[in-house]
Amino acid sequence: MKAFRRAGWEIRPTKRGTKHTVMVKEGVEGILSIPRHSTIKVGTLDRLLETAGLTVEEFLRLLK
Repeated sequence: MKAFRRAGWEIRPTKRGTKHTVMVKEGVEGILSIPRHSTIKVGTLDRLLETAGLTVEEFLRLLK
């Protein structure tokens, strides 16, 4: 989530007990629904990056 926050995405409040964090960004139609697990599957991460408009390289740079 840190990388997405650095890319301008904001956490949207959700109901208690949900197993996902929802993020939104002004000017972007889609939302990011990030599972609250210790690991995220590759396909899920690919979908999140596509929705966020980030490449793997950009994502890794934002993590640092």
